[in-house]
Amino acid sequence: MSERFWETGDGGGMPGTARRGGHGGREDHGLPGAVTPDTAARPDPFAHTAHVTPDGADWLASASAFPRSVQALWSARPARASVLPCGTVFDVANLPALFGRQVLDQLWTAGPGCGPVSVHRGRLLLFAAPGTADRLPSLLAWEEWGAAVPPLLCHGRGDVVTIPPLVPDPAWEESAGPARWVVAPDSRYPWLPGPDVLLWAVLRAARRARSRPV
Repeated sequence: MSERFWETGDGGGMPGTARRGGHGGREDHGLPGAVTPDTAARPDPFAHTAHVTPDGADWLASASAFPRSVQALWSARPARASVLPCGTVFDVANLPALFGRQVLDQLWTAGPGCGPVSVHRGRLLLFAAPGTADRLPSLLAWEEWGAAVPPLLCHGRGDVVTIPPLVPDPAWEESAGPARWVVAPDSRYPWLPGPDVLLWAVLRAARRARSRPV
């Protein structure tokens, strides 16, 4: 699609969108994780954006078997939520909102950062590398602290997830809306955490939550 009306600002991004530094497929902080192509953008923990850039929209649409149809729908209704399949371009870890925020804190402050993140119906959705939905529950089952992790859902091949609007609906700004971006995709190749990185983050968050005095 040659022109999309949400493509504004310098460099084709949404106004206020911060650029993220690319670190290729390196792994930082001694953490295992999904190694991505050298072109992938490793997220800057402090460069969060609530708006999807055109490159980010291209990445999201690539999850569909009909990406051009998805792009056409978004061009007509960019403030509407949509549904995309998991399992090929991304998986999703679906966590309770409070615990999800604690996991994000671990990823941002002590870990390698995160990929796209959204909120839907009171739960936090962490976009992860394909295959995470199959491996993460198995890894948790073997961990001593696995039982301390609040119930989480993993969406992979055969599942679909709600994708927040590319551009927030002004009518939902005050109430935050039913689906919104916490960290919106801004690259054609966003870095996505793998099951090992998410395992580390959820266990660390669970241990910290248990150690806090009541």
